[in-house]
Amino acid sequence: MLTVITGGSGSGKSAYAEDLILSYGPAERIYIATMYPFDEESHRRIERHRNMRKGKGFETLECYTGLDKVQVPAGSHILLECMSNLVANEMFQEDGAGERTVEAVMRGIETLLKQAARLCVVTNEIFSDCQPYEEETRRYQQYLGEINCRMVRMAEAATEVVYGIALPLKSNTL
Repeated sequence: MLTVITGGSGSGKSAYAEDLILSYGPAERIYIATMYPFDEESHRRIERHRNMRKGKGFETLECYTGLDKVQVPAGSHILLECMSNLVANEMFQEDGAGERTVEAVMRGIETLLKQAARLCVVTNEIFSDCQPYEEETRRYQQYLGEINCRMVRMAEAATEVVYGIALPLKSNTL
């Protein structure tokens, strides 16, 4: 089962996704961390997220590129955070997929879905501002948008978190 959680920065989507994984009941819980620790701010964010997960029974796997190579225990509950970081890594890291980012990431999602009982992917809503961006940033937005659309089409559920409030966008119970 695939669930996609989206929202703006600081919206509460991470806490919501963690609580959702916990609500699924007992299983091996895997947190796939995608933020590459490239500066002081990223180190602080990583530490904050580690503290949020403390005592919740998550095993953390770091994956900056090559999601399709990740192996998880059969039947596990996976929280992948965050798609926006994974897309940037695939686009810009030396060992990333570059122009094949969308295909590489979707292959990774499909690989995880074959292994896990539940997969919850956190992504970012970055598409609402009207600011003009450089070509490279527009391409990043295009790739992330395409991946988000493909994931939600595949997903049984999708939720947007706004100011800590979960707004269902798609539900397998509708």
